Amino acid sequence: MARTSVPPESLLPAIREAIRHVDGTIPVHRALTMEQVIARSLAMRRLVLGLLGGFACLAVVLAAYGLYGVISLRVAQRTRELGVRMALGARPADVLRLVLGQGARMTAVGIGVGLGAAFLLSQVLASQLHGVSARDPWTFGGVAALLAAVALLACWVPARRATRMDPLQALRKD
Repeated sequence: MARTSVPPESLLPAIREAIRHVDGTIPVHRALTMEQVIARSLAMRRLVLGLLGGFACLAVVLAAYGLYGVISLRVAQRTRELGVRMALGARPADVLRLVLGQGARMTAVGIGVGLGAAFLLSQVLASQLHGVSARDPWTFGGVAALLAAVALLACWVPARRATRMDPLQALRKD
């Protein structure tokens, strides 16, 4: 190991020559800078963290798609009821509020159960966390807020579709 104040790559020929001068039988195959040694030692961890982040993004997308599917199915099953409500004078804003409220309740229950499970299981991952406590309130709050926003956005599309339906068509459906 050699400490230098100049770029280490510029000293490699001189270091090889000095080693050959001391003992010509010592081969110098790979001369690496300390930055390269550290980067190689962290490469596997970076790969695992990148994969974990990718799978987390995929999980959020799948959760949003699943929630959209559930809300969409519930709205489709209630087409007749929503048509009756609109035929009796419910404004589109009332129908929007009704559908979004149901989605928000499902989301709140899911986030509550998820936060509870995460809080209980957080100690399992404590050894893998660096610079963050296992029960960091900012992390828990940020993830809950992100999932709530994604879920409410996934609820908004079926809710908007429900407000645009024609009450007479909804009553004739089935």
